Formats: sequence, structure tokens, C-alpha cells
Amino acid sequence: MSESLPLREHYLALIDEIVETTLKGKISSVEQVYQMLLKGITSGTGEVFELALSDRLTTLQTQVDSEKDELKKSKATRGLRAIKTIQTQWQRWQEQNKATEAIILAVREITIASNDERLAVFLRLTDPNLKYQLNLSQLQQLAKSLQQFGEANSDLAQISTGITRGVASWQRIQENLLSWMYEQKGSLGFGGVPGESGPWASWAKLVKSEFPAAFFRTLALEQSAIEFVQKQQNITLSDWVELAIILQFLQRGLVSWFDQQAYDIQAGPKLSISTFLTFAVIWSQLANAFQTQGIVYSNGASQIMLQILRTFAQRPYFPLYGGIFASFSGSSLRDALDYLDEPLRSVERTQEKARILTLLGYSQRALGKYPRSINFHQQALEIARNAKDSYCEIANLNHLSRTYVQEKNYAEAINYSQRALILSRQAGDKTGETNALVNLGYSEVMQAQQLENIEPEVYESAINYLEQGLKLAEKLGDVQSQALCFSSLGIAYLVIAQHEAAIKYLEVGFKTAQVSGDLYLQGRNLAYLAEAYYHLLNFEKAVYTGGLGMYLLEQISSHEWRQAAGLLTIIKGQVGADQFQVLLQQNRPKIISVIGVDGYDYIPQLLTRYQDS
Repeated sequence: MSESLPLREHYLALIDEIVETTLKGKISSVEQVYQMLLKGITSGTGEVFELALSDRLTTLQTQVDSEKDELKKSKATRGLRAIKTIQTQWQRWQEQNKATEAIILAVREITIASNDERLAVFLRLTDPNLKYQLNLSQLQQLAKSLQQFGEANSDLAQISTGITRGVASWQRIQENLLSWMYEQKGSLGFGGVPGESGPWASWAKLVKSEFPAAFFRTLALEQSAIEFVQKQQNITLSDWVELAIILQFLQRGLVSWFDQQAYDIQAGPKLSISTFLTFAVIWSQLANAFQTQGIVYSNGASQIMLQILRTFAQRPYFPLYGGIFASFSGSSLRDALDYLDEPLRSVERTQEKARILTLLGYSQRALGKYPRSINFHQQALEIARNAKDSYCEIANLNHLSRTYVQEKNYAEAINYSQRALILSRQAGDKTGETNALVNLGYSEVMQAQQLENIEPEVYESAINYLEQGLKLAEKLGDVQSQALCFSSLGIAYLVIAQHEAAIKYLEVGFKTAQVSGDLYLQGRNLAYLAEAYYHLLNFEKAVYTGGLGMYLLEQISSHEWRQAAGLLTIIKGQVGADQFQVLLQQNRPKIISVIGVDGYDYIPQLLTRYQDS
């Protein structure tokens, strides 16, 4: 077969030769077919070979189906069997040459792309959601291949340099990926003393290149990633690619390790979730920051953020019901998740998008932004329904119920919880059913209070739903749902003035929320505990729980911190400023054990802020 023939003709001739040789009995094993393919196919031209193979398969199948002459039909049938053998061996060839094929394909697509598209193409071809992902050595091969095509300082050469430096930096970090955990003596989150401990400070010391090292130092000091980028004068494409490689492998390395700690309450899924969210937010902030540096860099950062979220949304522990997680972003969450909203708007309506919108919806509820929360959940509900993701659909019905309770629209809250209950039972979604029972009971308690209904049967019926939900959550071993059940029962008993029962459930609710890592539920339980203790005239415990709850809620920007601040202000007015300070001082060791000295010192400042407002 002449190499001068066009490639498709070359492959048609190769297929015909194998078929003819098989029919003549000169090929006695599939291994011989494979060896002929190995010699005849050039790497990176698989698509052309597949088209040629498909053509011959169609031709012979038509001949077998339509041929009347028995002799010719028999030959065509044997030819078809030979083609199917070629097909099987072609699949084997593909499997054994995946890495080579992927690298050749990547080089071809990156080199033919325009300068403005080159980075986006590179990121698409290294997407962790692809069926075949390039490993470190394959990335290094890709870098060498690009270097051969790129002149000095060209985009191709810069991508190549960025890959090479990024891989080298990651390999240095990889050896000491978790050393910061041992330095922090048991603290597994992204917190630590700013600039002194924690992962970013540890990794900054391991990176030799100035740009990623400076970026890590910025994160270690809990300073703005946006301001850092905006101060940089000359960020090159190689700098950008290097940072991208390091951050991507950091995130995957941490998630891989946390996923292996599935039975560790402190680590496991909780920290995997925190890691996914932390890195998604970092990339979203970078997308924002790079708008002043160039749209190519900004779009690239958004592209990586969406890749991370797509990977996250497919994980079995994706938090359809979880709150905001304690280790997510160091000392303060603030409005970090807001950064995910803008880039998400451009994404197509997919199952993954519905799940991310669910997360944004309940995060907005925690921040007290109820109309925005409802908007996110309504979007997610429609997309989940169209995608036939019943678990996500039920979760959004439940979240809508919970948000309408916060808006004091109890009729709508009951409506959505009833729909969630019916659908969850039909779908066999026990977690959804648990949450629906809790939401239904909670909504009915709050509606009865609003209507000033004093009939005990109404409250008994509502609390019965809550208790059913708790039993189901305990049976499932679902810690997040248990935390919500305890919290809802505690608030329900507080509403009907059974303060001792309220305290029992709220205290367990707080401890359970600590295990699940839900900061919002922790703060909320403490705020309501303060109310229960206040009604029992136990001012010492009211000050302890109220101060702690106020701090935690303010740290995640939840407007509900003002509820606890208002109660503490009343207590301070009743007992006097000096006695209030004594009560706070008595609880100092317990408060410091949860939020540290800085947190304790911040409590009086928060109260002053509330009073001034």
C-alpha cells in the first residue's frame, strides 16, 4: 500500500488487505490482525480509521442482507466476520494507545487553535471530567511536544513552560501535602493563625516560583485574591498555567486523601466538600480579578471553576441538604459563595447545574437573602425535574418549604413540605422523606403560633411529624438530617413554652451540627438555646450560648446574629454592664475552646455594633 495515497484510502486498503488475507486462510489468529493494525495505523489518526472501518462494515452488511447468490453471500458473511474481528482488535489498539492518542490529539488541537482560544482548548483537553485524564508524566510529554512547535516566548512555548513548572511545583508539594495538619495539632480545616500556620503558608514555602508562592502567602494571610491579582503588573501565560496546574492537583490530592478517611468524623466527606467549595470559590474570585488583566485569563478561571463544580456535583456526598461547612474558608465565610453565581449563569441547564443552584439557594437562606434563595431553588427545581433527578427535585421542595418558613409564609411552607413528602415516598428517597416530615411539622408549629392557636392537639400533631422525622434520620444514620430534626424540635418546644424540653433538643442539636460541620445550624441552635435559658432566668448560660451563637452567625454573614445580639442587649440592660461582663468572663474558657481568643474578644465589639445600629 502506497503511503502517497490519501489517509482514508490508505486505511480502506489496509482493512481490505486484512479481510482478503483472512478469507484466504493466511491469518490464523486475532493476534496477527492486531499486529497488522499496529504496523498500519498512525497515532493521532484514529477518527479517519474509524470512518473507513464503518464504511466497509456498512458495505459488507448491505451485501449480506441483499445478496441472492449463496456463494457470494457466504463470502460476504465471512468478510463481515473478519471486519468484526478488526473492530475488536481496533478497540484493543485504542485501549493500549490511549495516552499517545490523547497527547497527539491535544497537541494538534492546541496548535491549530487561535491565540485567544489556545488556553481554553488546553483546559478543555485537561478537564478532570473527561473519561481519559492525562496524568503527570503525560502532561510532561504534552509540554515537550508543544515546546517543539512553539518558538521562544510564543503562546505554545509559554503553555509548555507553565506545565513544566506547574508539575515540578506540585511534585514538591505532593511530598508534604498534609504536613500542615500535624503542625496544627488536630485542626483539619483551612483555618489556622493567618500567615503562620495552615495549608497555604505551608505550601508557599515549597513552591519555588514567585507568582504562585506570593499567591499562597496572600491566601495564608486571609487577604483578597482579587486585590492580589489586580496589583500584579506582568502576569504571563506561563505564570497562569503554572498556577492552574498547582491548584488543580492540590485540590484533587486533598479530595483523594479526604475521600479515603470516610469513617473519620473529623475528616471524610465533610472536608472533601470543604475542599471542592474552597477551590471553586478561589477560581471564581480569580475569574473576577483577571477581568482587568485580560478576558482570556478570566474565562479560563471560570472554566476551571465550572469543571470543579461538575466533578463535585457528581459525588455521592454532594450536600443536597447540608449547610455551610465549618472548615470551608478559614475564620470567616462571608459571602464567598456569591462568587459562584455569576459564572454559573452562562452554564447550560444540566443536572450538575441544578445541584449547584441548590447549594447556592440554601446558602442564601443562611445569609437571610430569602427572595434570592427562593429564586435559586425554583430554578434548580425546574432543571432537576427536566433532568429527572428526583433526589435534587425533592431537596429543592424541602428547601423552599424551609425558606418560606423564614419568610413567615407558613401556608406555602406547608404546601412545599407536603409535596416533598408525597414525592419522596413515591421515589423511596428516605433522606428527602426525613426532611419533608421535619419541615411539615416545623411549618405547622409556626403557623399555629402565628394564628395564636392554643389547641394542644394542633401542636401534638405537628411535633409528631418532627419525631417521625428524627426516628427516620437516626435509622438512616444521617447526621445532617438529625441536626435539623433536633434543632426543629427544640424551636417547636420553645414556641410552646416548654423550655426544659427545648433545651434538651437544642443542646443535642448543637453537638450534632458540630459533627456535621454545619455552622449555620450551630449558630441557630445556640441563639435559641439563649432564649430558652433566658426564660428560665439562667443568665449565665444565656450569655454563653447567646455570645457564641451571635459570633458564629455573624461569621457566615447570617443576619440572624442580630437576634442573639438583641437578647444579649436585653440581659445586659437587666443585670447591668458590670455583671454582664462577669457572666461573659465566667464562660471565657468554654467560649475560647470553640472560637479562640480572637473570637471571644470580638463578642463585645459585635454587641457595640448592634447597639450603634
